[in-house]
Parts: sequence; structure tokens; C-alpha cells
Amino acid sequence: MRILLIEDDRRTADLIVEGLVEAGHLVDHVADGNEGLRRARTAAFDVVVIDRMLPGLDGLEIARRLRASSVRTPLLFLTTMSGIDDRVEGLEAGADDYLVKPFAFPELLARLNALARRPPLAQVETVLRVGDLEMDLVARRVKRAGQTVELQAREFQLLAYLMRNAGSLVTRRQLLENVWEFHFEPRTNLVETHMSRLRAKVDRDFDSWLIETVRGSGYILRDRSS
Repeated sequence: MRILLIEDDRRTADLIVEGLVEAGHLVDHVADGNEGLRRARTAAFDVVVIDRMLPGLDGLEIARRLRASSVRTPLLFLTTMSGIDDRVEGLEAGADDYLVKPFAFPELLARLNALARRPPLAQVETVLRVGDLEMDLVARRVKRAGQTVELQAREFQLLAYLMRNAGSLVTRRQLLENVWEFHFEPRTNLVETHMSRLRAKVDRDFDSWLIETVRGSGYILRDRSS
């Protein structure tokens, strides 16, 4: 399995990573909630393990935002919050399982294996395609008409969000909330600047443009060749 571990306690994280690697799994570890959410949205994992209390963004909010973004990767909360209300809150936020610290590693491993065996509600997408534009979420590679497109990390996130919503209007506020995690309106042209750079890389040297600006409303990414 490829597992994402979002855990800010270094000792706990080291023990989990060591055990999972010894069991033959690949583990990506991040200690910050915002970074964990970004990774879970833009890369393909078999299971995500999340602590409830995290810097930047708490585990409940990570789960809620992943489900709101239609990310269906199995989620397991690993936390010291052991009350019945805590468990219910975690499961209702979108988690598939809930394990309380301290825990026995064999139980954690068994729960992860059980989650990975569950049939997915829908096939997990690891490659996004719109026309001749292709994004590999695992390799973090983008190609247009067979040519590699080099993107910075934020540009990759921005394009991934547009491709997941291809054919639909995406507003500036949606981009700020889902790509930058801003829940306020910054007095800058942040979105416009990044969009301009993205279009220069994705559209400028090709026959057809995929990214359209809808004045006063937002952006649409769609294939106009058909």
C-alpha cells in the first residue's frame, strides 16, 4: 500500500513509519494539516492516517474537505480523543475508521489492511485527462500533446483542481479556498497571477486554448477541439 500519514508527534510518526515500511508499505509523512490536505488531494494513496489535533488544520477539517472535494480514499483517525462523541464526530466528518492512542501496532496494521481491501465506491483516478492535456497524480507529471509541461507545486495544484472540475465554472473564491486554503478575500491578484503563469505553460504554444476566463465569474477548463 501507499499510505499518507498526517501526524505531528515525531516519536509516534517515526514508530508508525518504521513499522509500515518493515511490513512492505510505502509511507509519506507530513506533520502539518494544510500540507496533509494538499498531499491527499493531489496524490494517489490507498489509505490516509490522520491525527485529530494538528498544526495548521485539524484532522476533522481535513476529512470534511477531502470528502467535499470528492476524494474517496479511506481515512483512519489515530488520536488520543477517545470519547464516544469524539468517535462519532470523526466518523461523521468522513473517516472510515477510528483508532485511539495508545494503540497496538498489529491492530493498526490490520485496520489499514482491512480498509485497503474494501471495494472503492468509484475507481480512484490517478491520471486526469482533458483533451490532449494529461496529468499523472502519482508521478506528478503533466503533458500536453505529448510534450512535458513543467509546473511549480502551486501551479500543479491549481491545474489539478481545474481538471477535476473540467467543463464547469470555477470561481475565484473556490480557487482561493481549495488551492490556497484561504477563507477570506486577499487584496491581491494572487489567483490572476498564477492563472496567467499556468496558461502561459499549458496553452500558449498550442493550437487550442483549454483555459477560458469568464469575465466577472471565474474560469473554465475544457476541450474545444471536439
